[in-house]
Amino acid sequence: MSSEKIVAELRTEFGKGAARRIRRDHKIPAVIYGHGNAPVHVSLPGHDTMMAIKHGGANALLELEIEGSTQLALTKQVQVDPIRRSLEHIDFVAVKRGEKVTVDVPVHLVGEAVRDSLVVTENATIEVEAEATHIPEYIEIDIEGAEVGTQIHASDLALPKGTTLLTDGETLVVNVTAPVAEAEPGAAEGEPEAAEGEAPEAPAEAGDSE
Repeated sequence: MSSEKIVAELRTEFGKGAARRIRRDHKIPAVIYGHGNAPVHVSLPGHDTMMAIKHGGANALLELEIEGSTQLALTKQVQVDPIRRSLEHIDFVAVKRGEKVTVDVPVHLVGEAVRDSLVVTENATIEVEAEATHIPEYIEIDIEGAEVGTQIHASDLALPKGTTLLTDGETLVVNVTAPVAEAEPGAAEGEPEAAEGEAPEAPAEAGDSE
């Protein structure tokens, strides 16, 4: 995963009022944590940051230029406005080139299982350890022609070189099953049918049961 270069500005005002003013200027408030240093509060250009996060995915790596110095920052939490879908705030973790980090990486299914099968993604992400600058954007799982009964566990996944699986290898990731048959309306299992011409038993009056 390559890093996206973004020019960040240090900020000294905090709180909801300051955050609203930053957003009105089409910028995004953010905080960088890590390496035992005090948190660094910055504001980021809205459009460029949004595109970098969209391109990098859940573990987007940004190269932040802050007052002439450069800091690699790994995205950890993104707050999104539920209505406007705009970025509200971002938490980053400071990382260094060559440093190993632990991240959750999404799985992507490619291909199609056999006809009349149901493919269930039991776990949409897996935990791995990788170099900060080589985090896979996703792990691809090929299910082309998978038969009913196929189960793909974490240990079955093909990981990129340098990426180590941390999720338990026995964890079920993908399960190919047969579709559940729909029961016919009114045909409850074990319920006897009323004899022809026989009226169904009336429900008990209130107070008849305990």
